Amino acid sequence: MKRIHQLSVNLINQIAAGEVIERPSSVVKELVENSIDAGSTKIDISVSNECRNIRIADNGSGIHPDDVTLTFTKHATSKIENEKDLWNISTLGFRGEALASICSIAKVTCISKTSEFDYGVKVTAENSEIKQSKIGCALGTVMDIENIFYNQPARLKFLKSDKTEFSYIQEVIVQAALSRPDIAFSLSHNGSNILKTNADNDLLLRIKEISGENTSEHLEFVEKTDEENNIKLTGYVSNPQFTRSSKKDIRLFVNSRPVKCPVILKAIDMAYKNLLPIGKFPYVVLNFEISPSDIDVNAHPTKKEIRWQNPNLVFNFTVSAIDKALTSSSYSQKSEAGFALDTLPFYNSPKYSENATYFVTNQKKDNEKPYVNYAEKFRQISSSFTAEIIETTENTPTDTVIGQLKDTYILIETSQGLEIVDQHIADERFLYEKLLSQKEVISQLLLISDVIELEPEEVEILEQNKEKLLKFGYEIKKIGDNKIVFKKIPQILSKVSQAEIARELVNNINCNLDDAENQILITTACKAAVKAGEKLSIWQAEELIKRWRATKNPQVCPHGRPISHVLSIKDIAKFFYRQDK
Repeated sequence: MKRIHQLSVNLINQIAAGEVIERPSSVVKELVENSIDAGSTKIDISVSNECRNIRIADNGSGIHPDDVTLTFTKHATSKIENEKDLWNISTLGFRGEALASICSIAKVTCISKTSEFDYGVKVTAENSEIKQSKIGCALGTVMDIENIFYNQPARLKFLKSDKTEFSYIQEVIVQAALSRPDIAFSLSHNGSNILKTNADNDLLLRIKEISGENTSEHLEFVEKTDEENNIKLTGYVSNPQFTRSSKKDIRLFVNSRPVKCPVILKAIDMAYKNLLPIGKFPYVVLNFEISPSDIDVNAHPTKKEIRWQNPNLVFNFTVSAIDKALTSSSYSQKSEAGFALDTLPFYNSPKYSENATYFVTNQKKDNEKPYVNYAEKFRQISSSFTAEIIETTENTPTDTVIGQLKDTYILIETSQGLEIVDQHIADERFLYEKLLSQKEVISQLLLISDVIELEPEEVEILEQNKEKLLKFGYEIKKIGDNKIVFKKIPQILSKVSQAEIARELVNNINCNLDDAENQILITTACKAAVKAGEKLSIWQAEELIKRWRATKNPQVCPHGRPISHVLSIKDIAKFFYRQDK
């Protein structure tokens, strides 16, 4: 074995750089964070030479001439002084590793000036050797980084193409720009301007600048404060009709620090549960303001991961905030019919009464008279049954149902244009939310049960979820390795094939074992809802639309499919070469 010896300063810094500087985008991240910490209101980033040359100029406070040389040495920082400060970090940087690491793998020139001096300083660093001189320059700091990994050919060969490496850099700048809408950013690549923002301190305007107006039009404002726990959440989330194919557009910040946080991601998934199609994700920009003492940002070399003192609080707080935003969104308000969900009828059959705007439930209540609808022609109903009625209000929309298309889509004339609603999934959304709100599902005892043959593993799935099924109105009995019978089913499914119900339950539960209870509810709602291809009278269609509009999440069905689509008057007029009035 060789003798032990002390490594050189440059080699030590190169080893450290392996953790801090993964690729050119890491250099950009560290230097932009320094510019932000310096109080800059304008930061310009230029990239060239296959992303190996980077120039970052800011108008921040600059570096004191006596501190410049120290800045490029390892573990030198102005942001913390003692161990206690690690638990009260309010800056993006704090370890004092970045510049020492960068100058060990690239050629660095730094020009900086503070307001205290009428001159600036110029520092050149190469292989961790530092030279300093005076220079005339503007207030702020300019960092020129050249030939990244020039002295590490092994690292250099692992870099991706210029386009790929620049995409990583662009994401760093987008993250920074979204975290600080009060700072103006510009980004150029090989002399071409790629991104430019203004310092308007308006997050929605910043999102427009970065992602375009089409994105900003589909966003809902999120704001929630918990003064007791000193936590605040602000930002924007997309309504369920605007989706992305990946989680790339979910951007999270804690005290304006970009983070990757499984707790928050899980909360977002929960808030959008049953609102998005499988494989689709929302657009999210959220910033948490929390006491630095309640988080640990020193959990990872890149500082992207944090630890929460109370992760359960953060999870529930996030779900609640997003849920509130989606529920009170402009889209939901546009669809709201002006009455509470718990006043709506829960009916037994997907077949509606042909000539009434109410529904009859088979629960006799003695000495109780039916309610009366505002519609004069629909007053009569048998006094031996309970009639539950939707009463119109002044807030009811003036939308007019004008018919059906293919006995599947309800056509509605609205102030915006022609709205097309899928009758099955609109009804399914209403039924799902009604089931979700019920404390007890009404069951129907089956005097005659069908013997249903399934695969042995399918029977086992139902057996394993027997208690959950019972909770939602299903009672099953196993009569063989591959046979079951229903003893009870939810009353609303009394006219649905028992075999069809069983197979649907098996399929849905099997696809998501961790969410079995919810899948049972989805199955019940789906099988009970009005079917595609079922002819409805105008009155039936109107009642279906009223119920659907009053739901909490009218945008999508429990499977995440969009329920309605509007053809705007403007687009229709444009097609016929008419001027929109």
